[in-house]
Amino acid sequence: MRIAIITDAWHPQVNGVVRTLDTTRQWLARRGHDVRVITPDGFRTVPCPTYPSIRLAVLPGAKVRAALDAFVPEAIHIATEGPLGQAAHRYCARRGLPFTTSFHTQFPEYLRLRAPVPVAWTYAWLRRFHARAARTLVPTPTQLAKLEARGFANLRLWSRGVDTDIFNPHEAVVYDWPRPIVVYMGRVAIEKNIEAFLEASIPGTKLVIGDGPDLERLRARHPECRFLGAKSGRDLARHVAGGDVFVFPSRTDTFGLVLLEAMACGLPVAAYPVQGPLDVVADGVTGCLGENLATAIARALSMRPSDCIEHAARYTWAACTAAFEGHLAPIVRRVPMGTTSAASAE
Repeated sequence: MRIAIITDAWHPQVNGVVRTLDTTRQWLARRGHDVRVITPDGFRTVPCPTYPSIRLAVLPGAKVRAALDAFVPEAIHIATEGPLGQAAHRYCARRGLPFTTSFHTQFPEYLRLRAPVPVAWTYAWLRRFHARAARTLVPTPTQLAKLEARGFANLRLWSRGVDTDIFNPHEAVVYDWPRPIVVYMGRVAIEKNIEAFLEASIPGTKLVIGDGPDLERLRARHPECRFLGAKSGRDLARHVAGGDVFVFPSRTDTFGLVLLEAMACGLPVAAYPVQGPLDVVADGVTGCLGENLATAIARALSMRPSDCIEHAARYTWAACTAAFEGHLAPIVRRVPMGTTSAASAE
């Protein structure tokens, strides 16, 4: 099947959305599909306000149309609601083509943290965007219920996986710092609520792995903490595995792919009892969920690394990709009488 995926989030961005989409692309190819990902690459872009590392395509409609016309997709998935996603949305609407979408981030809450835009207004806009989709894929049952309560329809679960060939407890970095080493990895940005972790009174060493718009501000404000900047692949896994517990201070993530990656490295999780951790962490077994982060960290330290590794291994990319494939909306193209086409013959 020829599958087109349209996304405004792509490399060099480092986040769970990009990792999810790129890994799904690779697994779809393994399953024999021809996948075309339309990304900001090749488009004129401008930096996203307040988040310059994210580049937004400028007037991408013509190029998106040309790319999709040339590819002749048999299924279209619109992964994001940015300029590229909107261009693909218009393309499908004007041609009467079915498509699927996915809901990756709590954008209304993120936007409200950066600008005085009512959350209800943004959800209303998103509801209209996703309403035309045959199915909207969401990562957790908690997110599905939340969106249903806001009037979203045709929702389906599409979970996440972890690559245990990369994220595992082997070859862990040996830190020469006071223990316990409490690790955060992810985007260093206001929506991740990192300061709740950095300001918590806990023993040992606080370690932040990642980059983002608030990195320099937080590094200057918290000189007692260790900031390693961005890491990737096996190097990232080695640095995570060298810690003792993983802290996830976000209250707005839809899933938290890093939760699986940390547990696969043998680190129990300390987090708030909110969407993402509630769906991914086995409270009292692979981590501790509570409103007091310092207490949650102390309790999580008593969890067994082996239970964390075993729990994370249940989330496979093979199963996630099969679910994604099963949710797609195939495009049935009309073929003139007496002719055949590659699309109709497959």
